[in-house]
Amino acid sequence: MRIHLLPPELSNQIAAGEVIERPAAVVKELVENSLDAGAQAVFIDIGQGGRRHIRVRDDGAGIHPDDLELAVSRHATSKVRHREDLECISSLGFRGEALPSMASVSRFSIHSAQSDADHGWALKVEGGHVSDALAPIAHARGTTVEVSDLFFNTPARRKFMRADKTEFSHINEIIKRMALSRFDIGFSLRHNQRAVHELVAVNDKQSAERRIKQILGESFLENALPFDDSSGEMRLHGWAGSPTIARSQADMQYFYVNGRMVRDKVVTHAIRQAYSDVLFSGRQPAYLIYLEIPPQLVDVNVHPSKHEVRFRESRTIHGFIGHILRDVLAQSSTDTAGHHVTATITGVSPDSNNAPTLSGAARYQSLSNSQARLSFKVRDSLNAMTSLYSPRAPVSQPEILNDNDSDIPLLGYAVAQIHGIYILAENAHGVILVDMHAAHERITYEHMKRTLSEQQGLRTQPLLIPQTVSVSESEVRLVESHADALLRLGFEVTAMGSNSVLLRQVPSLLADTDVEQLLRDVLSDIAEHGDSDRVNDEVNEMLGTMACHASVRANRKLTTSEMNALLRDMERTERSGQCNHGRPTWVQLTVAELDKLFMRGR
Repeated sequence: MRIHLLPPELSNQIAAGEVIERPAAVVKELVENSLDAGAQAVFIDIGQGGRRHIRVRDDGAGIHPDDLELAVSRHATSKVRHREDLECISSLGFRGEALPSMASVSRFSIHSAQSDADHGWALKVEGGHVSDALAPIAHARGTTVEVSDLFFNTPARRKFMRADKTEFSHINEIIKRMALSRFDIGFSLRHNQRAVHELVAVNDKQSAERRIKQILGESFLENALPFDDSSGEMRLHGWAGSPTIARSQADMQYFYVNGRMVRDKVVTHAIRQAYSDVLFSGRQPAYLIYLEIPPQLVDVNVHPSKHEVRFRESRTIHGFIGHILRDVLAQSSTDTAGHHVTATITGVSPDSNNAPTLSGAARYQSLSNSQARLSFKVRDSLNAMTSLYSPRAPVSQPEILNDNDSDIPLLGYAVAQIHGIYILAENAHGVILVDMHAAHERITYEHMKRTLSEQQGLRTQPLLIPQTVSVSESEVRLVESHADALLRLGFEVTAMGSNSVLLRQVPSLLADTDVEQLLRDVLSDIAEHGDSDRVNDEVNEMLGTMACHASVRANRKLTTSEMNALLRDMERTERSGQCNHGRPTWVQLTVAELDKLFMRGR
């Protein structure tokens, strides 16, 4: 068969397969065009999940009548003129593919008027062909685009559309994401003549938070940790959901780069690593995060859908995001009642004289048998504990606290031990319940990590017989180009040929693990992210096991002084709101909640 050029209608339909996946993609592209046009309000009207009808109207700059036919031609755009413009894209749209793709698979019309015009102009396109000549119409400033009978001329694509409810749920999610990216824009969404969202434009923080609550729910902000940090030309700000509102699905994860909603492997990996120490297995964090960087540092011309981006310095972005989020999560304690409290990090470090000396399996065994004595760092000196942790003298009976006592610590003072498992404490807001094993496990774990990092570092162990590892050619090149990074992780590796490397030295804590597989995993991480936290994850997993065995167990009777020592340690320990496995370590019951339980005040 001879090679021939495709007809324009067919090439447009092929392009539409990439750009217009479903009705939600139509809405996304049209709303992005409205935002690029400087609209202050966008109105979206949907019929039958977008299958029958989609209308998007805005009050933006409008389109010149001479450009309307050009607007539905492929690769026609007002946002990019020169090759250099692709290196610094600040608009949401730029490819010039969306409108012609829509027009080729629907009954399409566009009405537009500029601010200085007496009237607007209308253009109708059906299946990629202009059906009616350009005609004058009455139209306010702005643009209205209507897309009807989507995929009417491509039955195969139409069969893949889901139920109206499903398709509209995708549209609704797109509008929510748009509304969270631009608080200064008003959004109105209607489905089958019924109002779904009426979001007015806002310009102050308080109103923006109201919009967040309206979209994500009251509990998100109540359990989210706000942050705003910068480094050079990069800024990261938003809300990181506390571990207590982690979800079973990744359905409350919103990340924006320069106002553009994106899905990126580097970003996802950095966030997942930041949450790795505080989330229960299988749970997904909730967050609303904005990254602002110079446009030339991010390539948005990766995929027609523009959901994916490519960072020029992905390793820098990965470290920047991970470092900030780890600090945010480390400096906050969260209760499961739905109110987060930022803990004061006093900077008091644990007593290094009692720090465990980590030496692999032998140390693990010694810690496994350490239940004979309570391993609080102040246990050997009750007087030292009293002066260090408590502003009050220890008492044998519970103290009676009042709400006006500003000296009461965050976690209050111990009152009793319940069933040998929980500590009951009283603070200024009500009562605290603490899982003593989970709390002590986190304290011990963080102490071990700090000791390993600050005092010992990552010790290495030379192999008596160097081990030959079979790898691919690309992995050999990674070994040669990242030798310093591998050495920092505890691996001394040299290339032996085009398909093998020689492993001479490994991290001592991991000497008894499958170091060959670990090396391959590290090389895979470096290839994808430019660095690897695989070794740290393995070390932390071992430290977590050691901390679990070294921590106080259930049915262990504690004195009031010991319970108070544990509470003070929790206040000084990072991530003390969750144990190493992501379970909460304490909960707060306020006086109001207690009154509600007993129906007081009714």
